[in-house]
Amino acid sequence: MIKGTPAPRLLVVVLAAVLLAGCALPPLKHRPTSTAIPVEQTRFTPIGSAIEDQLAAHPGKVGAYLLADPSTTFAALTHLARNAQRTLDVQYYIWYDDRSGTLLLRELLDAAKRGVRVRLLLDDQGTRELDPELAALNDHPNFEVRLFNPFMARNARWIEFLTRFERSNRRMHNKVLIADNAALISGGRNIGDSYFGSTEGFLFSDLDILAIGPVVDNVSRGFDEYWQSESAYPAEQILDPADEDVLEKMDWEADALSLAPHTQDLLVAVRENYVIGNLFRGKLGLIWAPTDLVIDPPAKGLGAIELEDLLTLDLRKKLGVPQKSVDIISSFFVPTPTLTEALSTLAQRGVRVRVLTNSLDATDMAPAHSGYARYREPLLEAGVELYEMKRVGEKEPDSEGRGPFGSPATTLHAKAVVIDGKRVFIGSYNVDPRSVLLNTELGFVIESTELASAISHTFDVHVPEAAYRLELEEGELRWVEQRDDEIIRHTIEPGAGLKKRATSWLFSLMPVEWLL
Repeated sequence: MIKGTPAPRLLVVVLAAVLLAGCALPPLKHRPTSTAIPVEQTRFTPIGSAIEDQLAAHPGKVGAYLLADPSTTFAALTHLARNAQRTLDVQYYIWYDDRSGTLLLRELLDAAKRGVRVRLLLDDQGTRELDPELAALNDHPNFEVRLFNPFMARNARWIEFLTRFERSNRRMHNKVLIADNAALISGGRNIGDSYFGSTEGFLFSDLDILAIGPVVDNVSRGFDEYWQSESAYPAEQILDPADEDVLEKMDWEADALSLAPHTQDLLVAVRENYVIGNLFRGKLGLIWAPTDLVIDPPAKGLGAIELEDLLTLDLRKKLGVPQKSVDIISSFFVPTPTLTEALSTLAQRGVRVRVLTNSLDATDMAPAHSGYARYREPLLEAGVELYEMKRVGEKEPDSEGRGPFGSPATTLHAKAVVIDGKRVFIGSYNVDPRSVLLNTELGFVIESTELASAISHTFDVHVPEAAYRLELEEGELRWVEQRDDEIIRHTIEPGAGLKKRATSWLFSLMPVEWLL
């Protein structure tokens, strides 16, 4: 025993040392370096060749296509991966081992088999049960997998939240697939059945864009920075060696899924959707507009970033000061005192401010809802219009287990901002402290009245029936529901059970807003 150290305290010290040693990340000294192909080489690929004339006709602009339909987005991702010839750079927060996740992993593997260099960067919080598949894919000579802020304790990740919370609490929330540095799909969707309309659980109402033009190379350079960052660890340093038959099993499972009745909605979308084909033929109806990338530096994943380098400040600068209107769509909306004051000031100046987020009933994160609920009254008093998405389905969302599965519901997962009917943000960024300060994010600011009109139109046409409108009645909150020709006024959080309301209330008492 160490002299002067009580036995219980010594035991704690030894246990902490063992945990820290067991969770220590390996060195990155011998990690290989790779970069996106030069943009001048993209025109020699099938994708680059197909879009060359379109880019020449719109110099300096980006061609964007809004992907709001989930099955269309799955089909577009599939066809873009199938048409890649040189490289696929893929970066996601969550990748589930379900139907869509398995089918898209097989598409990446098929690309690697035909000679495409595949780089897959996943946040390790969202890998869950994919360790064997990722290790096996990483063994393929054309396939490299890296994990962002990985967990060494694979089956007890909570340990690392205790031993290195500052790093484990910072996640990579970016979502993008880039083919041949010529075309990309990016936005709010992760990879999983919930995000593509193929599930018995959540269907996340979401937004992505397909884009070609100068911004693609900017995103590729951003991917390279993440790929070489101090948070990106080669899979072989983190995962156990793969069994020899893992890829064969994955291939067999993908074949079985292709024949399964419950997968036909995805496969029909792939067979019948011609987004990528129309893109190549110049018939997609792209919106051509000046477009800027906004992206957090990967150093944010370590907390090593200056405030002026945050995506939030760059986004604010590029969106500009609203003069007429602001429409905010955010699955998690935690405005904090600062944003509450800013939005209130705008509303009091005559700017129309509208916010669409999830109701307590619809959200799978009741704690995050508590961070929003406390600001509803002051926002409404200032003239801000608040709408809360209804849940569709008979069972409550379930945030436990593998993710948002097993509870038939529809909820909002999109992230978008429209300013003055002419500037649009679409990306992975939620309006909450976690997106501002903790998670890395990626998105696009697009100068387009056409795109702005398409998104804002949602408030005028779909929101009245799909969401509750909040009002104050003698200082008390009311949720106004339009159900066919009937108007219903709720006096408590509609649809939310006692357990959910209690959870939200309990978290409202805790000083955890910065984590939400």
